Amino acid sequence: MFEDAIEALENSKSISIPIEEDKKGYIDKQCPSEDCEFIFKLHKYQLETVEENDKLYCPFCRHEALADSWYTIEQIEKGKEEAFNIIKNKLHNAFKSGAGKFNRRQKKNSFISMSISVKGGIKRIQPIPIEAAEEMQLEINCEGCSAKFAVIGSAYFCPVCGHNSATQTFSDSLRKIQTKNDNVEVVRTAIEFSSGKDEAELICRSIIETGINDGVMGFQRYCEGKYTNFGNYPFNAFQRLHQIDELWLKATGKGLNDWLTKEESSTLKILYNKRHILSHNEGLVDDKYITKSGDKTYKAGQRIVVSSEDIKTLLTLLEKLKQGVESGVNSI
Repeated sequence: MFEDAIEALENSKSISIPIEEDKKGYIDKQCPSEDCEFIFKLHKYQLETVEENDKLYCPFCRHEALADSWYTIEQIEKGKEEAFNIIKNKLHNAFKSGAGKFNRRQKKNSFISMSISVKGGIKRIQPIPIEAAEEMQLEINCEGCSAKFAVIGSAYFCPVCGHNSATQTFSDSLRKIQTKNDNVEVVRTAIEFSSGKDEAELICRSIIETGINDGVMGFQRYCEGKYTNFGNYPFNAFQRLHQIDELWLKATGKGLNDWLTKEESSTLKILYNKRHILSHNEGLVDDKYITKSGDKTYKAGQRIVVSSEDIKTLLTLLEKLKQGVESGVNSI
């Protein structure tokens, strides 16, 4: 009577649990590195072209692993649960079938008769697909291989080819700075409630002041990424406006004067010098700052002030510079 149960177990050595895509056709993936575990989505048509021995890359940390290593923790847990239910149901059905066969083999009117019953009807053995998580707002097309993927927050690498997009990375940097700047007062209120006004002021001032450094460094990395096809450049050249201008003029024939107005160039010079004095002199103004920036609103010995409006202005000007660089590079 156990033949059906043994056969059911033999046929259950491998159970496939389907995974649903979301409404846009994306399938959930997760970085297998325990230090990262970044969750993202890869479009189903892209997965159809991936071979078993191909590698995928984490969009956040660029960890690489074979294509079958990227199931999410939730998919694995739900898959195990569903597979267990399928095996349990198959055994139930097998025991029910075996009991029926055993009962039919019993001789009628025999002095001794036996029968076996298994409670419950036939149970489902077709797996229920694992549902997709909610859609992610940031959808990206890799400029290297055209793969489509989606993330929450930021992504630095294509999951299919591992390409690092200077444009995408810079856009993410600006978006993070903008988000922090927009939420300074929310942070202030929360910290005032938990730790007091002094701590709130220190942290919120730090958030704003680091925004100016993050913007300058983000544009530096963007320029370095975009300049790779034009030759070498001096160390940290893209931190300095005059060298940014010289290098892009040499590479594309266009520079800061083509991309910004005279007033915008003057404002950007002040912001870049504010960043420099914050990084190298604790924000204390010296004569060199006044001479280089042209900022006559300070005297030596004062400490510069960076406002949320300064950050908004910096982001606007850096976005204009990015568009200028993109236009210059694409016109060659």
